[in-house]
Amino acid sequence: MMSDDEKRVFHALLRADLEAFIAKAFQIVSPGDVFLSNWHITVIADFLMRVYRGEITRLLITMPPRSLKSICVSIAFVAWLLGKDPTKRIINVSYGYELASKLARDTRAVMESEFYRQVFPWTQLMRNAELDLETTQKGIRYATSVGGSLTGRGGNLLIIDDPAKPQDMLSKVKRDTLKQWYDGTLYSRLDNKVEGAIIHVMQRLHVDDLVAHVLGKERWVHLNLPAIAEFPQSFTLSDGRIWKRKPGSLLHPERESMEVLEAIQSMIGSYNFSAQYQQQPVPEDGNLIKWKWFQRYDTPPAFERGDKIVQSWDTASKAAELADYSVCTTWHQKGDDYYLLEVLRLRLDYPDLRKMVISHAQKFFTHTLLIEDTASGMALIQDIRDMRIDNFPRPIGIKPQGEKVMRLSNHSATIEAGHVHLPQKASWLEEFKAEFLAFPQAHYDDQVDSVSQFLTWQVERRRHYIAQGDF
Repeated sequence: MMSDDEKRVFHALLRADLEAFIAKAFQIVSPGDVFLSNWHITVIADFLMRVYRGEITRLLITMPPRSLKSICVSIAFVAWLLGKDPTKRIINVSYGYELASKLARDTRAVMESEFYRQVFPWTQLMRNAELDLETTQKGIRYATSVGGSLTGRGGNLLIIDDPAKPQDMLSKVKRDTLKQWYDGTLYSRLDNKVEGAIIHVMQRLHVDDLVAHVLGKERWVHLNLPAIAEFPQSFTLSDGRIWKRKPGSLLHPERESMEVLEAIQSMIGSYNFSAQYQQQPVPEDGNLIKWKWFQRYDTPPAFERGDKIVQSWDTASKAAELADYSVCTTWHQKGDDYYLLEVLRLRLDYPDLRKMVISHAQKFFTHTLLIEDTASGMALIQDIRDMRIDNFPRPIGIKPQGEKVMRLSNHSATIEAGHVHLPQKASWLEEFKAEFLAFPQAHYDDQVDSVSQFLTWQVERRRHYIAQGDF
């Protein structure tokens, strides 16, 4: 039990510190669950405080599902804000009635709790409808769903929390309908377009989703929080503290470990994982290379005289959680057509990498072994040559020439002409597709590099054939 003095100090803390208030509100909304504090909640709370102080009027937060975004923004922040200023008029929007209603009920539960009445005794609810909370000082929290009526409604803060279901964003009609409703109905509900604030908090769902739409119209403070950092990030808080993320670091490992995230990715596919968890939606048909250009096969073609098995390795410089992958693509070359048989994508220390290169080549009875002649690849090429393994192909070092984009674009005509074949089904196909469709925007491009290297070697080989009359 706290003494009266301790209670007064604690209540003062909750009034001043939104992060502490979020932790307390969590106990009301999720009784029985343990609140796990984390740096991203600290950062979110700090940015929301800037909205409260008027320093930010357009805040966009993109983050994975189940990361406490709704509790932080649509429940705790709204309740705290009405506690600080019971005249605030807030409109909360979600994709459907059920979600809008649940967030309203949870906000009401916080504001009707004993601790809230002690922290903010001057804020009392007068009207208590299912979607409509109103204070005795005419402040409101009005909840609605996308497409819902807002006639006669206005506010000085709009919060848009998950405005679309993932499956709906596959429809251009539904994407356009959402954007039109936002522009034509919701945005006009802001009382003061200059001083009034808008907060978007959601997961990315499509390259043409509402996030892309609003970023193209106004200047936003964008707080982007992927599940796995793909590049260095730095967040400076109001008090001068700086939170930094290294590539490969997890958003909240106590809640979702790498094993959990990998299981989720396996379940929903790399395409959906890239958007919803990494906040990097990829085009449905690709950027530089269109997915429809690849030909598909059900079973690999029969091996005939003149065919070759070629493996193309793009190796990382070191194996670590933050390092790139080593990738091997295995090809069945049949004349001018190339059948991708398998993609191997691993993080390996150098000794394990060398063993894998040898065993993988032997597994497929490889005729030609291509290894990128940079970083660890240089040592790898020499080591394997020095080993003089019986009936083993002499590694060919390939020095990459030019930028990655140019290297792939040089072969776009070959792919578009239907010379590159992929299997209809394969365990690695989803990740391969996601990387190719996102390139060159994707953080990882090891699979692309391996394919480019193989196709470049084919071009050089053909030139040599034309010049010399043999291979």
